[in-house]
This record gives sequence, C-alpha cells and structure tokens, in this order.
Amino acid sequence: MSTRALPLFVTGFALLVAGCSGGGATSAAPTSSNSALPPPATTSAAPTSTKPVTTTQAAPSTKKSDAGAVERYESFLHAVGSQDVTTACEIAGPAAKKAQDEGFGPCEATLPVTFAMFSPSQRKALQGASVDRARITESSKKVDIPAKAVKADAKFTDGDLGDAVLELRNGKWYVTD
Repeated sequence: MSTRALPLFVTGFALLVAGCSGGGATSAAPTSSNSALPPPATTSAAPTSTKPVTTTQAAPSTKKSDAGAVERYESFLHAVGSQDVTTACEIAGPAAKKAQDEGFGPCEATLPVTFAMFSPSQRKALQGASVDRARITESSKKVDIPAKAVKADAKFTDGDLGDAVLELRNGKWYVTD
C-alpha cells in the first residue's frame, strides 16, 4: 500500500518535503510541541507512579504522545498552507531526505512547485486544518495519519495529500513517509 501511494506522495506531497534534513526552524516548531509534552508527562507520571492508577495513566501517556504527533502534523499542514518552507522542511526532514535520495532536489527548491499544486482555496484551508484523532493508528513511536483524517474547509483527495507516517526520533515527531 505504501508503494502504491508513494508515486502520488512523491509527486505531490513528497515534493513538499523533498530534500529537507532539518533547518533553522528546529528550535521553533519542536520546542513548542516538546515543551508541551514533557511537563504534563513528568507532572502526571510522578503522582501516578505512586498510585495504583498506573495502568490507567499509561493510556493518557500514549495519547499525549499521539497528540504531540498530531499537533506536529497539524503544524506541518499549516506551514504548507502558509507556504512556510522552513517549517515544512524541518518537520518533514526524514521524508524529504528519502525523496532527495530518490532523485528529487532539496526541499527548499522543490517546495514551491508543490505549493503550486494546491489551489489557493486548498492552501487557505490547510492553514486551519486539523486531524481527526479517531482515524489515526498509533504506537509508542509511530503514528499513521491517513489523508481522510485531515479535516479542512476544502476537499482533499488521497492524491492531494497522501497518507503520512510520523515517527518519534530523539523526542521529536517527524514526517517520515
């Protein structure tokens, strides 16, 4: 399934992230999501580890992880809608590196081409897009977000966005596929 979606992803969505291996926005986007994640996890982990509610706390901890991934992906979508090359390339660094290795240019060069693939109304809709958490599949270090989980004021097909995979790497969520 990933192989079938790859040409669409690479042609449209992966061009968006092609070639990025991290950039100057590293401190902007990750800090927001990371600073939101550790304090609640640390604060809630200490009291729950002393209470027998540890099993109940494990589920919210996972939800905080997928919430971090979802928030990060939403930031990515907003960056695409705003045509913010730096943020989009930083969040999708691993996927962009993959695309570059497959022959696409650096993210900063290919991203404007991808922006042009979206209509002005689609770009505007992406600025306020959200993700329906009920439609995602997640594990402790990987979150799959299908295109149908993206909620926006414009219609998007699988060919427009494609499915996204985010992985937790060194405490930060990145689009990897």
